[in-house]
Amino acid sequence: MPELSRPRRLLVLAICCLSLLIVSLDATVLNVALPSLQRELHASVSGMQWTIDAYTLVLASLLMLSGSTADRLGRRRIFGTGLVVFATGSLLCSLAPGLGWLVIFRMVQAAGGSMLNPVAMSIITNTFTEPRERARAIGVWGGTVGISMASGPVIGGLLVQSVGWRSIFWINVPIAALALLLTLRYVPESRAPRPRRVDPVGQLLVIALLGSLTYAIIEAPEEDWTSARILAFALLALIALGALIAYERRRAEPLIDLRFFHSAPFSGATVIAVCAFAALGGFLFVNTLYLQNVRGLSALGAGLFMLPMAGMTLIFAPLSGRLVGGRGPRLPLLLAGTGMGLSGVLFAGFDAQSTTAPLFTGYVLFGIGFGLVNAPITNTAVSGMPRAQAGVAAAVASTSRQVGQSLGVAVIGAVIASGTHAARGDGDFIAAGRTAWWIISGCGAAILLLGALTTGRWARATARRTPELFEEELLRGQRAAEAGS
Repeated sequence: MPELSRPRRLLVLAICCLSLLIVSLDATVLNVALPSLQRELHASVSGMQWTIDAYTLVLASLLMLSGSTADRLGRRRIFGTGLVVFATGSLLCSLAPGLGWLVIFRMVQAAGGSMLNPVAMSIITNTFTEPRERARAIGVWGGTVGISMASGPVIGGLLVQSVGWRSIFWINVPIAALALLLTLRYVPESRAPRPRRVDPVGQLLVIALLGSLTYAIIEAPEEDWTSARILAFALLALIALGALIAYERRRAEPLIDLRFFHSAPFSGATVIAVCAFAALGGFLFVNTLYLQNVRGLSALGAGLFMLPMAGMTLIFAPLSGRLVGGRGPRLPLLLAGTGMGLSGVLFAGFDAQSTTAPLFTGYVLFGIGFGLVNAPITNTAVSGMPRAQAGVAAAVASTSRQVGQSLGVAVIGAVIASGTHAARGDGDFIAAGRTAWWIISGCGAAILLLGALTTGRWARATARRTPELFEEELLRGQRAAEAGS
């Protein structure tokens, strides 16, 4: 890809961030509409969970396939296709006649969204080639994730309160159309010099793993944790995981290249992404239900109540990008884990939700932590990796985010459903929420620990050695080609 001028590079970054905005926003904007959906579509707790997890699961399942496909067929081409599919799915969601159709159309949305995040990250990586400039660009990208995730409840509340829950899907259509026009005009086409082959078996195993695990967690409170169906799906998830690892180890060009995980920072960033977005998914789910169903706030009121969280994310997300560019990922990760962990402890151990001032304090701490965590995740995932594998490396990081959010909604929703029997309208939400908050605080502690372990001298040494594994394979391929000729 030819070197672009600085204004053109910044424009490409803005276009990529625009696409990320609608995809990430859609993962959270629906949360504040859940009580309205519950009333209008007569949904149970598990039904509400599926409206979120159907989206995040399909995203997680297809992101790596989309990243490698874009490396092979052309990043701009796949990116534009994703915008069209995402806008179409959004329009269909706004017309859904019932819960089942809404879940199906959310899956269509997610299929388009899977072509946007990792592909846009790959475009950014190949556009910004100078390491420091790339780190700053990735910081802006990571900040966009945090901003969209945090502002979702506010935007969703405003739309639900003023127009209705269907309007949260309308806004995607004009934004996607604008992004498509700008993409066709300003984003240059690029491909990997040696793209990976399609891995259908690995793709099916990923779908089986994520789908069966999430189904078991979400449906267990309704069917009983020891029921034959739940145990069967849990067993299927374990079998799929074992088969995936065994199969991908033997494949020459796997869907999930396990060599990436020789880098301790990359492995740490992957697990941190799961923990951070599990905490976010659980945070939004439990707070939406608490503020509207327990405190009796409107959708807009619930969104406004979470403004302290959104505001801190708006402030600290770009600050995190600058910290990563100037000092590396360690400090932002340590602060992020501390903030998110303390927020969970406030709610779980000190009943912060009982009065407004402690509640807002918890929201501020969580917003600071979540705002700081995104930039180091994204930067670590692609830094030091071969540019030819940028799409796949970025897709693994994006997949980890979606897996985390899916698991957060599934686990926290299951805890709430088990503790309150919310589908039947009885029980103590506050007591059940306390367990949920301990889980969220545990996610923060994991981020803190992993941030400390995977950003030191030993970890950086493993990251420097990882690209050599890909170079060795490339040299072997070149020798084989020369011998054949």
